[in-house]
Amino acid sequence: MELSGVDILGYVAGLITAFTFLPQVLKTWKTKSAKDVSLAMFLIALTNQILWLAFGILRADPVIIITNAVMLFMTSIMIALKLKYNHS
Repeated sequence: MELSGVDILGYVAGLITAFTFLPQVLKTWKTKSAKDVSLAMFLIALTNQILWLAFGILRADPVIIITNAVMLFMTSIMIALKLKYNHS
């Protein structure tokens, strides 16, 4: 499979997008505090990523699928951390 410049651009953009929440996940994990994290924002993001993942699957677009699968994973971790550490 040969990648075009547009494909490479899509994969790079997807990779950066996929790790958008990584700093927040790491900070929450390290500090064990999620009091300033918005659960509503992550629930909206979760819904968004499920819809984008479905769209990517229906279009058979690997960039959309991979990006949103990773985002869904990160968002799910963040929601779990929020629920676990909300008391802090």
